[in-house]
Amino acid sequence: MRRLAVLMMVSSLATGSAWSAAVDTVHFKSADGKTELTGYLFAPAGSGPHPAVVMLHGRSGPYSSLKRGQHDADALSQRHLMWGRFWAERGYLALHVDSFGPRGYGDGFGRNSYTSRPPEVSEQTVRPLDAHGALEYLRSRRDVVTDRIGVQGWSNGAMTVLAALGARPPGLGDATPAGGFRAAIAQYPSCRFQNTETGYAPYAPLLLMVAENDEEVSPVVCRTFAEKLQNRGVAVEFYWYDGAHHAYDDPGRTRQSHEPNRRALQDTMKRAEAFFARHLRGK
Repeated sequence: MRRLAVLMMVSSLATGSAWSAAVDTVHFKSADGKTELTGYLFAPAGSGPHPAVVMLHGRSGPYSSLKRGQHDADALSQRHLMWGRFWAERGYLALHVDSFGPRGYGDGFGRNSYTSRPPEVSEQTVRPLDAHGALEYLRSRRDVVTDRIGVQGWSNGAMTVLAALGARPPGLGDATPAGGFRAAIAQYPSCRFQNTETGYAPYAPLLLMVAENDEEVSPVVCRTFAEKLQNRGVAVEFYWYDGAHHAYDDPGRTRQSHEPNRRALQDTMKRAEAFFARHLRGK
């Protein structure tokens, strides 16, 4: 019965039956000052202003692998549709940022391609500029509470989140919750690039979640990373999902046929909702 309830919840969010908001396409500048980015906007009911969430895709990009070459709102992956609708249903304006398409890599990159990816899509130096461009775009909108904007990333996008939360992140002069993101969620990133030994600490509260049986990145490295930060009193919440895989929150049949992935997705939704409610709404 519980399994059926989880599958029904995931299916309704992925197909839009739980929330029928249209996906609007918007364009704005990256904080590099030159790249015109494409974003997909999921708006909640009412005129607002609303708290907001910037969404950052992983290495495969924002689009479905079943729609290669199609780079528009109709080709968004089910996972990104699900999360955009999830936030809109809860009163947030969600903006999913395409960092790859405007740079000529709309179909993303395959597994084990990290060392061969071009520098113009680096999650350490380039994609944080896109995150901050999205932040400034949202702050320009009348329907957004300008100091209540969070960021959520998956895999390579979660690595972007970690880079964007550093002391001197690319494209952000005031690295504080007042000047940048109020809170952040990073799902199954690689945590190898932010060195806690040299003082790295996210400037905003961070919710970090990893999968035990991740096929792409090491959850153990992230656990050590989180423990070191917590020992220094940094505001990091860390969750380890036994038996779950990389991209466990993909609502497709393949991922959700594995019970640990279903449990991880259900728990992630619960924790993510509570985390942003606490930090973006003060609840």
